[in-house]
Amino acid sequence: MGEQAFNEMQQVKRKFFTFRNGALADNMRLQGADYKIIFGLNLPQLVEIAKETEPNKELAQQLWDNTTTRESMLLAPMIYPKEDFEIALAHKWVSEVGSTEVADGLCHKLLRHTDYAHQLATELVASATDMSRYIGLRLMFNLLPDNIDDAKRWAEEELAKHCQLTESLCRSLLSEIEFRQESDE
Repeated sequence: MGEQAFNEMQQVKRKFFTFRNGALADNMRLQGADYKIIFGLNLPQLVEIAKETEPNKELAQQLWDNTTTRESMLLAPMIYPKEDFEIALAHKWVSEVGSTEVADGLCHKLLRHTDYAHQLATELVASATDMSRYIGLRLMFNLLPDNIDDAKRWAEEELAKHCQLTESLCRSLLSEIEFRQESDE
């Protein structure tokens, strides 16, 4: 049975299975990863699969909706056509993020490439939910050196909230800003 006999989602899942790493998957489960299915792929393997997959918003949405599988949610932002990712969908995806790993990938692989990235980041850092603020700050990090003063102000304000989810990110962001400002002097 050739690969053509499988639909796109099945082809991607077969690639996940090819790269699976049981030891890593087991370790992630022990660390508390909250997915029913973890293949244990690392980021370079997912990037390789993304390179072999045509940008496709329907497939990306199917992967994103497959919230029980870690690798599906990580791959989705890599194959969604950036020019077609509208802000309303960005807000929907942000509301569905369940881990910092997925948030980081969403920001780095997709959101930072949108025309509305700074607007979205500003909206998210003002959110009442910890994960939305995390995503807003992470997106600001990806947008540096643009809007460095905004990023610094938001990171300082967030750090004062003593939020466990965002604290390390705020410290990293402020450290990066300080480094960039010292390098410019």
